[in-house]
Amino acid sequence: MDVKLYPAPLAGTVAAPPSKSRWHRELICQAAAGRFPPVSPDAPEDIRATAAGLRALYGGGEEVPCGASGSTLRFLLPLAMTLGREVTFTGTPRLLERVMPGLWGVTPCPGGLRVTGRLTGGVYRLPGGDTSQLISGMLMALPLCREDSRLEAPGPVSRPYVDLTAWVLERYGVVLHRAQGGWRIPGGQCFAPLPMEQEGDWSAAAYWLVLAALGQGITVTGLRQDSRQGDRRALTLCRELPQQVSLRENPDLLPPLALLAALRPDKEMRFTDAARLRHKESDRLAATAALLTALGGRAQETADGLAVRGVACLQGGEVQSAGDHRLAMLAACAAPFCREPVVLRGADCTAKSYPAFWRDYAQLGGKVEHLT
Repeated sequence: MDVKLYPAPLAGTVAAPPSKSRWHRELICQAAAGRFPPVSPDAPEDIRATAAGLRALYGGGEEVPCGASGSTLRFLLPLAMTLGREVTFTGTPRLLERVMPGLWGVTPCPGGLRVTGRLTGGVYRLPGGDTSQLISGMLMALPLCREDSRLEAPGPVSRPYVDLTAWVLERYGVVLHRAQGGWRIPGGQCFAPLPMEQEGDWSAAAYWLVLAALGQGITVTGLRQDSRQGDRRALTLCRELPQQVSLRENPDLLPPLALLAALRPDKEMRFTDAARLRHKESDRLAATAALLTALGGRAQETADGLAVRGVACLQGGEVQSAGDHRLAMLAACAAPFCREPVVLRGADCTAKSYPAFWRDYAQLGGKVEHLT
């Protein structure tokens, strides 16, 4: 879908969509407890992928379709190995190219990854420098092993996501013992059959919070101030954006915060510790810099981040989403600050994480013309 976005002020109240990060984890814990709550067809594509994958794993399917969801792939691979399922995980070519450190018993095959090994108790060591998702996947799978385990993951990036996993597991009655450089995990555990809980998504809400910080009259509801989501940091950064921001623990905040930095006239700032964003749905460092530059901003990628110099106003122009949901939302949020319209190619990829984004954008006053 291609759209033309006209400069127009945005105002009103918008409810944050459900947290994708928590939803994935809740679904996995529900399945481990023998429950498979229905997922609406209008849920995020990533969530529908996890729900379908769990049904395949527990229902005897031979293929686990992950679509473009890195969370689905990395969370469910260890679970499949714990359950002793020899299945094939499939996904988009871009997904299958993404970083997958420290796997045991997984063999590449045409169009996917074949699980050929069994995950049992023991000592496992995972590098934390590229992704935290596999660490979370192991934490959710190892309690189901008969034997005790030790998971060593020194210095994982995106630690708040791992902490969220541990918190959700503890809610379902799973015992994890923190140890030096990792966790000790008793085996043979059962997951409590609790009602599923959801909360607002701070990662998605960050776009609306940035617009509010830039003077748009937007109020965001549905966010928990005591949330375990690390991206709640967006609220603090929107109030005061320092000259340098490390994204080691909050990589998904780059696109909205880059827009905030791009519209602070003559101020310079740098985003650092974000090299792993090159392995997202797009090379998100290069794509963010290219999008802002195409609209008249000043952004340059660095080895591990982005350097941005603010301008008073953006110009507008034609940009590509690069198939990246967070880049499409960035383009939309930039449009109110442009002199001319923004033509966005590939706008429909927002369905990956925020299916209602364009509806919410229009309800806030966004002027959208559908080209295709």
